[in-house]
Amino acid sequence: MQKYIEKANVLIEAMPYIQDFKGWVVLVKVGGSVMESAENIERLLTDIAFMNTVGIRPVLVHGGGKAISRGMERAGIAPQFVQGLRVTCAATIGVVEQVLKQEVNAQVVRLLQKHGVNARPLHGDWIFRAEKKTGRDPTTGESLDWGYVGSPVAVDARPVREMLDAGLLPVITPLGTGPDGQLYNINADTAAAALAMALKVRKLAFISDVPGLLRDVTDAESLITTLRVGEVAALKQAGVVGGGMLPKLDSCVEAIRAGVGKVHLIDGRMAHSLLLEVFTKTGVGTEIIADE
Repeated sequence: MQKYIEKANVLIEAMPYIQDFKGWVVLVKVGGSVMESAENIERLLTDIAFMNTVGIRPVLVHGGGKAISRGMERAGIAPQFVQGLRVTCAATIGVVEQVLKQEVNAQVVRLLQKHGVNARPLHGDWIFRAEKKTGRDPTTGESLDWGYVGSPVAVDARPVREMLDAGLLPVITPLGTGPDGQLYNINADTAAAALAMALKVRKLAFISDVPGLLRDVTDAESLITTLRVGEVAALKQAGVVGGGMLPKLDSCVEAIRAGVGKVHLIDGRMAHSLLLEVFTKTGVGTEIIADE
């Protein structure tokens, strides 16, 4: 009997959050690493289906890093990364488009539909206007060239809103088009943050294969549960943040400063981590909030 009471208590704890979040648009970005595990992606999409069922309006942006790397290897192209971003040559951009649209996106849409969700594909090159990403090496000052990697400069959120108003769940690829029609590969974290800002969402959740932001990457107990945007620069300078976490954290800071309510970094390997982060008092990941 006790276990049934505990289950009821879980529902009671979630009730005020469900009541408060009903009607909200919540943007969820899921990393390609999470989608490598059939079990992990199944549990995550079950969480998203639950949110959809209780009146929350999810929007899903996905990556596809490892799947893209496999596609590149099949094409005889060696994957390269600079400051956590994939170098995308002319041959690579075709691989990126094919893998994201025909493999990863199609799989996510199909799995959500299996859970009774009216999910539909919405490819990023329909909504993101991009320009070639530029940057400099922080050590040498030399200019960096990522090839056809783009930075979103404008977001047409109307197709997303129209789908939401029609009761659909948009599943979005991180692609963009330039003024000349050139297709660009956009970092999925950057794309998700740009869309979150355009939609003015109150919650943006990044789902990846780490517990959240750790002070020591070798120690899972060093999880930073709450982080204010003003603390981020010191963490970067101290070397706490590196690799793929760099563009992710930069996206978080930009989103918060542009008015997104909260950003969550969540471990997609943990069973139902999205529900635990959103619908419980303590949460399970890192919550990033504005300065006081």
